[in-house]
Amino acid sequence: MELRVLRYFLMVAREENITHAAQLLHVTQPTLSRQIQDLEEELGAKLFVRSNHRIVLTPDGLLLRRRAQEIVDLADRTQRDFAAREEELTGEIAIGSGETRSVSVLAEMLATYRQRYPRVSYRFYSGNADQIKERIENGTLDVGLLLEPVDISRYAFLRVPIREEWGVLTREDSPLGTLASVHPEDLARRPLMLPGRALVQNELANWFGGSVDQLQIPIRYNLLYNAAMLVKGGFGDALTIRLDCAYPGLRFVPLEPPIRLGSVLVWKKQQATSPAVGAWISHAKQCLKDISNDAR
Repeated sequence: MELRVLRYFLMVAREENITHAAQLLHVTQPTLSRQIQDLEEELGAKLFVRSNHRIVLTPDGLLLRRRAQEIVDLADRTQRDFAAREEELTGEIAIGSGETRSVSVLAEMLATYRQRYPRVSYRFYSGNADQIKERIENGTLDVGLLLEPVDISRYAFLRVPIREEWGVLTREDSPLGTLASVHPEDLARRPLMLPGRALVQNELANWFGGSVDQLQIPIRYNLLYNAAMLVKGGFGDALTIRLDCAYPGLRFVPLEPPIRLGSVLVWKKQQATSPAVGAWISHAKQCLKDISNDAR
């Protein structure tokens, strides 16, 4: 017995007319008649009889009306109770993220969530995937946005529908600054700055192939801004992902063949979360589902 069908039954009982009830419920008259017939078959009882130009409840129908009204009232009250609790939702959500274009999706989700729950506060940590995972493990972060490749076997996760493009950040006046794309041989024997994460280094090493032994890697970096300043100062070029920001005098040149990797939103599996965090994860799932549907 579905709550929706009980609402249909109560509307018919109130209006004493199938056609009028169907109009108020925004369903067709045959659909509503079929629902009432199915309900009668499920209960094994006749609920209505025709009398002149209207239908009236049988004794069994009168009993069901009383019980159905109690059930519907309880369901509505339960929804109101939870809605009231959500409106008063408070707490803090600790989020970690690397520097990626996928942060734009995260920002939109946070903005719409804040409109719904203005009393929730946030703590935002910027770092690479390894640092964020460490903080999720020790409980100082609730959720993390991680750039792949990354081991997420210990986490529940959602994929963010943005692909991050890898390339080289170089000075505009350098030999690379005039190229449309960069091949592995273009970077041989040039001083390069690489991200510090081992999994990322392995991914880039696969791209270099046989040229990997000719690389000069004087430094490994964490976040891009400091690396960009080193590039600007003439220290070398930096392998990085494309970001929606500009550094005067520098140019991003994409890799060829291209490397495009995704990002994942993660949190610990089977771990109790605060109401604010639990509601935000549900909100994120719905937002990403809507984005996926819009892209189809």
